[in-house]
Formats: sequence, structure tokens, C-alpha cells
Amino acid sequence: MSGRLGRSKADGAPRSSRRGVRARLEVRSAAGQVLFLQIVVAVLLITAAVVALAFQTRSDSERDARNRSLATAEAFADAPGTAEALRSPDPTAALQSHTDSAQRAAGVDFMAVMAPDGTRYADTDPSLIGERAEDVERASAGASFTEIFKGAPNDAARAVVPVTAADGSVVGLVAAGVTVENVGDAVDRHLPMLLASATGALILAVGSSVLVSRRLRRQTHGLGPTEMTRMYEHHDAVLHAVREGVLIVADDGRLTLLNDEARRLLELPPGAEGRHVTDLGLDAPIAELLASGRTVTDEVHLAGDRLLAVNTRPTAPYGGPPGTAATLRDTTELRALSGAAEVARERLKLLYEAGVRIGTTLDVSRTAEELSEVAVPAFADFATVELLDPVLRGEEATGAHTEMRRAAVSGGHEDRPFQPVGDLIRFVVPTTPMAAALAGGHAVLEADLTVAHGWRSQDPVGADRALAYGIRSLVSVPLQARGVVLGMANFWRSETSEPFGQEDLAFAEELAARAAVAIDNARRFTREHTMAVTLQRSLLPRVLPEQEALDVAYRYLPAQAGVGGDWFDVIPLPGARVALVVGDVVGHGLHAAATMGRLRTAVHNFSALDLAPDELLGHLDEQVSRIDEEEGDDGGDGITGATCLYAIYDPVSGVCTMATAGHFAPTLVHPDGAVEFPEIPVFPPLGLHGLPFETAEVRLAEGSRLVLYTDGLIEHRDRDIETGLRLLSSTLAGASDPSPEETCQAVFSAMLPPHRRDDIALLVARTHLLDRERVAEWDVPSDPAAVAPVRAACVRQLESWGLEEIGFTTELMLSELITNAIRYGSEPIHVRLMYERGLICEVSDGSSTAPHLRRAATTDEGGRGLFLVSQFAGRWGTRYTPTGKVMWVEQPLTDGQQPVPELDPDDLSWLPGDPL
Repeated sequence: MSGRLGRSKADGAPRSSRRGVRARLEVRSAAGQVLFLQIVVAVLLITAAVVALAFQTRSDSERDARNRSLATAEAFADAPGTAEALRSPDPTAALQSHTDSAQRAAGVDFMAVMAPDGTRYADTDPSLIGERAEDVERASAGASFTEIFKGAPNDAARAVVPVTAADGSVVGLVAAGVTVENVGDAVDRHLPMLLASATGALILAVGSSVLVSRRLRRQTHGLGPTEMTRMYEHHDAVLHAVREGVLIVADDGRLTLLNDEARRLLELPPGAEGRHVTDLGLDAPIAELLASGRTVTDEVHLAGDRLLAVNTRPTAPYGGPPGTAATLRDTTELRALSGAAEVARERLKLLYEAGVRIGTTLDVSRTAEELSEVAVPAFADFATVELLDPVLRGEEATGAHTEMRRAAVSGGHEDRPFQPVGDLIRFVVPTTPMAAALAGGHAVLEADLTVAHGWRSQDPVGADRALAYGIRSLVSVPLQARGVVLGMANFWRSETSEPFGQEDLAFAEELAARAAVAIDNARRFTREHTMAVTLQRSLLPRVLPEQEALDVAYRYLPAQAGVGGDWFDVIPLPGARVALVVGDVVGHGLHAAATMGRLRTAVHNFSALDLAPDELLGHLDEQVSRIDEEEGDDGGDGITGATCLYAIYDPVSGVCTMATAGHFAPTLVHPDGAVEFPEIPVFPPLGLHGLPFETAEVRLAEGSRLVLYTDGLIEHRDRDIETGLRLLSSTLAGASDPSPEETCQAVFSAMLPPHRRDDIALLVARTHLLDRERVAEWDVPSDPAAVAPVRAACVRQLESWGLEEIGFTTELMLSELITNAIRYGSEPIHVRLMYERGLICEVSDGSSTAPHLRRAATTDEGGRGLFLVSQFAGRWGTRYTPTGKVMWVEQPLTDGQQPVPELDPDDLSWLPGDPL
């Protein structure tokens, strides 16, 4: 004993100190394990990071060596005199000194100049001159490359660059590189820094682990296992013995502790600890209070069927992590006093919900469904809504109120005893609650339907089914807006719910009034939308005109929020040509649709003048400016952002002439499937008085497809223009030759947005070329004697085409037109016949003076030629060209016969030229 005491004193530590040390050692053993694990994890992570950085450093060094080698080789290859030296009699003498100088200046390990087959002319290692380098075939073919080369004389990161002559031929190669050994040296230079960084990181990790272990020791406050167990038992006994609910909510809103009484009062399930208070199924007010951390005293909240007085205090001043401690007392006896206030609160909450949920769309039927969905089950077990037929169509409410169409049913299952949506509901018997509500304009209550004989008189069979289903109470309320009845709503309760009372009538009327306003707004929108759609579709082409130059298909979709001002057109022009038009008026509604119609009509009128695309857009620009001025004077909005693309395709030459005013250029798909976006001069939208428009000409091969579209196809809020154009290009690309209809379908399937905020117009045209065998041309000298030979040649051409029947009228009209060109025009004079759907005759000359149709007097010697042409031709006219004008006539072929006017063959004095 004395020996042990002596050793204890010699050690300088009493017995109490030994117990403290032993306690610390016990705690330290757990902390030591944590410390050890943290250090091991830190070492593993740092080791992995060092290895990854080493690999990354090596990769960066190799990439730097490749880039440096490539820059050196390219600089030497592009240097003045390199190509000439390679073609000199002795390339080695001319290049060796320069090669050594360039290698030293660039800091690469080797450099060589070679023949195209790899034979070295010059090398920083003279012993390799004359040797042939390996794997240089790509550079010999004209492509520079870099690589990690393994082979003689050294493994290296090298670059090989071709030297090209002025004609583009490869006359030699230049190689430069850094040996792999030197690349590794660069990596080794980084290793000390990496190891130093790793050591520093390990020191920081060990230090943080030590701090964590110290924190773990402080958490136990020096208590041993026995003391901690006894403390927990006392805490548990006190917590669960009290008759108040106690719970603790952490600072992040998660439930950390609760006793049995709190679990009972709040009806919390097992395992509630650790979950957020908003996820426990509590009423929103009490959940919000517990999560907010607010301090309250005896604040009353509803929890299921109990009223709880809640007290909350922060835990921070009393130790432990930050949070909120709450106590709950059951004060259910106060519920009777607060019942009326609670009902009022629920009704106000339901009215607020109705204001948010009813009228989210501008669809009449959907608004009626929203009314029934809001009412069930918060106010009624079932709800039915009936509307007048005109209201469902978007028209004014007219007609008798005794017949309505069921628009919505909510509540119950499929076997519910109510007529389905779409059925006609009649309120003929005046004793029914529905008829009484419509007659009085107020809600009508039937608290007990089992004794409501007036309700049964309308449909006894249906009433029996409803009673058998368990329906016992009804409130009928008319839907009125602006003093006009739109329909009615019926709210039903079953035998499992409390019957409706007088206090429910005011709420039902308020709910119906809010819904009626939303239904009326939807009705008015439906009416305007229907009118706008009808107007727009009446303004767009219903059928495409017949022509043989193009195969055309189209698609048009209005915006879901309302129609807009997009339009398209296909307009046949003289000379077998066809005009393609796509335009867009920014905005939606009737104004945009009406403006679109005005612009489309203007385009038709201007195209009748056979104007070039740039001239037509110039006139259309002036038209838009006048419209803006007129509507601006009247306080209107005018036209903002109107765009148009106008293109003319000529099947004889295959040339398409285009001009655009602020519109996207068309997409061109070649016969081989290649997609191109032709470059067309870009000009501002219409009405801005910009510079004169310019045209672009594109020659199209037969079978090419022109795709014209508006911006709604390629751009919306989830896709920008560049992405839309790339998607359109990939959709149209391909070697197959789909029809225009198939192209439209493919484009819409791939590009149609889920929600159309703008109109979409798409026009696809596939080109044809007129057979050259069906085109005949003659140059005509400016001599009246030349009329007869040309006329005879035309007759022979008609005979070869099998058109002898119309030879007389054609000969007559050509005589008039050629004679006019000779007498009043200027050279060159040219005649062209085209046999398409009909016969087209064109006479062009170098004069821009147009002849005018007039009725000649009896005493006039001339002036009858154009009159005769107008009588014989199906259509005729004049168009201007950059070098003059063209007079044209078209003769339709009807069953191979063309009516010929009755003329006196003995009287040919009216001909201005020589007799036939």
C-alpha cells in the first residue's frame, strides 16, 4: 500500500486527478477514432488529388509541346523563301543554317525540313540528313498535324506542316518537336510544388480533425456513462408525465423532440421526429407558427377537432442548438365560442380560392368546370352547372331560360344520378327550385329534398334516383352578369353531410356572382376570337390557283391566344410565272386580321400590274404608310411591324426573283437534299420609308423546294431564332424527295411549339421547268416586211404542237403585236411562244411606252389592233423589263378548241399590217 502511494506521489498526481485523466482518456478514445478516420480520409483524398494533378500537369505539358512545335513548324513553313529553297538545286545548303537558327530561337528539341516523301533535306541532327521520316503522309497530302510520335530517333511531341507553293501544291514538309524526355522533365519540375501543396493540405486536415475531436470531448461535459444514463431517465420521466404537450422544433423547421401528450393532441404518426413541421399534416396556421420561430403566448389554433392554446419560446438562451420550444394545452371547450368565426374564415378562404381558380382560361366550358371544382367538396358534395346554348357558343344570352345545356358536373363517381355534360336540361315546371331561382334572380334553398314535391314534379324518375343515391339538400342559384342570365349552378349535399341552411344562400350567391363574371368574360373572348378566326380564314386563300410551274402545299395555324396577321398567297402571273407571298402583321385580334386582309388585297392589286418584287414592295410600303396616317389621325394603333416576302418564279428560265421587307428569307432545298438560306438584301419592315428595296435572283434546278414561313414557326419563348433555323435545316435536309405536302407535315411535326403564342404560316413550293420543246423564240428585224415570215414560222410551230385550231386567232394577234412593236417600239424586237396550260404569246421591244386600249371612231384609220387582241385573247397585258416592255396574250385551251369570231374574209382592211 505504501509503495503504491509512494509511486503515486512520486508521479505527482493524486487519485482524483487519475480519475479525471481516465475519464478524459475514455472520451478521447471515441474522439481518437474520429480523428484517425478523418486523417485517413484526408490522406486518401489528398493522394488522389496529387495523382490527378500530376496526370493533368503531364497532359498540359504534352499539349504545350504540341502547340509550340506546331507554331514553330508553321512559322518556318510560311517564312518567305522556304518554298523557293526547297525547289533550289541544293535544299540542304540553303536550309540547314536556317533550320538550326529556328530551332534555337523557338526552344524546340529538334527541327527538320523534308521533301514531300519525308526525305530530310535539313535537320538539327546532321546525321539524319538524307534519312526518311516516318508517318508524314497526312502532311504530304496537305494537312498539318501534331502527335506524340514514338520511333527513331526519339519519342517526341512533334508537328508536321506542309510547305505549299503559290499554286497550292506541296513542295516540302517542316517538322518540329519536343522529346518526351523533356516533357517529363517539365512534369518533374512541378512535383515539388504539388507535394508542398499536398503537405499543406494534410496539415490543415489534421488540424481541423483535432478541433472536431476537442468539440466532441466538450459535448459530454465530463460526465460518465452512469451520470448520463440517470440524467436521460429523469428527463424522459418529466417530459412524458406532464399533461401539456411539449415539443421542440429546430431552427430549420424540423421536429426534434415531442412528448406523448403533444403526439396525442396533434395526432402525429410514429416517426414524426426529424420531419419538417409542414410535412406532418398539421393545419397550415399552426404549422406556420411552429416553423416561424415566433414567440407567442396562449395563441389559439385549430388542430383537427381540438382548439389548442400554444406557447412558444426560443431555446437559445437556455442552451442547446437554436430552435423553438412549444407547449400545447387543450382548450376544446372554447370551440363553441369561435365556431361562427371559423365558419366565416373558411367561407372567406373559399371565396378567395374561387377568385384564384375560376377564370384561369378564357374558355366558357372550362370556367364552368372550375366553378364546380371549387365548390366540391369545400361547400357541396356535388355541383352541376348549366349554361344557355348561345353562351357556350360565345354569343349574347338570348332565348328562353327554361332550356340550358349541362356544362359541368363534379363530385361522386360515374354512377352519380346526374345527366352528363352536354345533355339538354329543361326547367319547365315553375315549382322547381331551379325555375324559382331563375324567376326571382336569387338563390333558392331546398333543405330536405325528401319532402320537396315541387322539385320531384319536374322529373320524378330522376328525383327517385337522386334520393336513392343519398342526395338530401339543394341550393339553386342563377348565374347573372350585367343583369343577364347566363345559366345556373346547383349545389347538392348528401345524407352524410349537414344540410344546407339559410346562412349558405348568401355564400352561394357570392360564389355564383364571381363565376358569372368569369363566364361572361370567357363568352366575350370566345365571340371575339370566333369573329377574328372567321374573318381571317375568309381573308386567306381557300384554294390554291391552278398553275404548272410549282407544286404547292401550305399550313396555317392561328395562335392559341387569338388570331394574328400572318398570311400567304400563290398568284399566277403572265408568262407561266408564279408569285409566292408570305407576310406578317404584328399583333393579334380583329385589327391584325383586318390589316392583313388589306395588305393581301394590295399585293394582289399590285401583282396585277406585273411589277418586279422590289417595285411591288415599294408600293406596299407607301400603302402601309398611308394606312398608318389614316389610323393615326383617328386615334388608331396603325400598323407596326408588318413584314412581307415577295418572290416570282419563272419556269422557263428557272430563275426566282425575291425581295423582302423585314421578313425571313426562304429556305432553299436542292434536289440532292442540301439546304441553303439564300442571301437576300435585308430591309426594314413596311411603313418605315427606308431605302429603295433590292431584289436577289436565284437559279433553281428542277425539283428544288422553296420553304417560306413566318416567325411563329422558328421562334418562341423556349427557342431562339438561331436554334429554330438549325432545327428547320435539319428537318428539311436529306437526299429523299418528299412532296410539298409531306414536307409541310414533317416540318410541323418537328417544329410546332407546345403553346402557340403567334400565328404560323408555312408555304412549300417544288419547282418545275417548262419543257424547252414547248418554248419557241424569234428575233424580229424592225421592218414591216419581217411580219409575214415570223407569222408563218409561228403557225408552223403551232402545227407541230397540235394547236392548228387556234392558229388563225394567234396569227391575227401576233400580226397586231409585232406590227405595233415595229411601228411604235424600238429594237430589239423578240417573239416568244410558250405552250403550258394554254398558249402564251409574248412580243417584246426596247421601248417603255405602253399601248392603250381605246375604241376607234368610224373615221379613224387605226386604233383597232388592241381592241381586236382584247376580244380574241383570254387575257392580255403589258409588263415592263429593265430593257423595255413585253406585250403578252394568253389563250386558254378548252377541249382543244378556241372560239373564233365571225369575220368577213373578203374585208381585211382593218388589219394594220399586210393581209393574211
